[in-house]
Amino acid sequence: MLARSSEIANRRLFYALHFDEGNLWRSGVFLCIECLFFTEDWDLEPSLKTQLRGLVRLTRWKEHLPFVVPLTVLGALLAVVNHDSLNLDWRLGAVIVGNFLVVAYAFMINDIEDAPDDAREADRASRNPITCGEISVRTGYLACLVVALLTLGAFALAGGSALSVGAITLVLSHLYSWRLVRLKAWALTDVVSHSLMLSGLLLVAGYFTYDTQPGKVWLVAVAVTLVSVYGQLYNQLRDYAMDKAAGLHNTAIVLGEAPTKIVMYGCILLAVACLLIAIVQSVFPLWLGAVLIVSVPVSRLLSPNKGRDMRGTVSVDFSGSFQLQIMTAVNLTVAVWFAWVVVSQVFSL
Repeated sequence: MLARSSEIANRRLFYALHFDEGNLWRSGVFLCIECLFFTEDWDLEPSLKTQLRGLVRLTRWKEHLPFVVPLTVLGALLAVVNHDSLNLDWRLGAVIVGNFLVVAYAFMINDIEDAPDDAREADRASRNPITCGEISVRTGYLACLVVALLTLGAFALAGGSALSVGAITLVLSHLYSWRLVRLKAWALTDVVSHSLMLSGLLLVAGYFTYDTQPGKVWLVAVAVTLVSVYGQLYNQLRDYAMDKAAGLHNTAIVLGEAPTKIVMYGCILLAVACLLIAIVQSVFPLWLGAVLIVSVPVSRLLSPNKGRDMRGTVSVDFSGSFQLQIMTAVNLTVAVWFAWVVVSQVFSL
């Protein structure tokens, strides 16, 4: 165990010594050459069980499954409910798998590219299977390649339009973290790319599986994207001190803490406005409002407010304490709507 801890420490030291923030191209090329051709010099050669566990952890599936599936289903429901000639079918399963895999890819490539940074901080290093020695960088990249191919295959099954949206999401997910571009490192591009690949495009992929003319449904897509912008800015506020000390220039740091909070809540207000307009235009059935109202107290029982946000950390402000409850209420509402549509199709109601 001591020997293994020493090897893990050496790996973290390797990352820290060879990461050059001033020359991302040189750092990226060095890391790629090292992991592809000279892995035997520093690979920990973990057991198969450890590598499998590391690969599963690399996907961080527990973090994104609760929003990927509901957003995809919501997009599909908005398509079939607003078109009498359309029905849900097996393609919904294909696009759910595609969206799940593309978001998993986003998290995987992010942890691989962030390994040099995570190695410098013990808490973050323990959450990254690369830096804690469960898998090598080369294994991580190979896993990303496999996931990318499976992603495109799943979207292809869902149809050409869904494949186009999925491919855009996949490219965006890569560019978001890839050190030669690293959209997450720049103000504005960080929140725009993050909100699209982890929210708006997921709903659009679900919709485009069945229809390619969203019309007024674009209001819903804009709303969920704005909510995601709020979430990303909230995360940046939570990590504000650490990111600023690291010399990052994300949106929150460029704006400052107080202006970032104004933008956060402005996004929420705009999202609510978009949803209200969509409701007025009959995008959603009115009875769904009653389901949402009932879901709110149920969500409080399932996800009690303990002063923590969705990631389980202490809330940055009051809104963080309600994130999990709101997501639970929305997910319950989507689940009831989905069940009703399926029952209506089966029994021709």
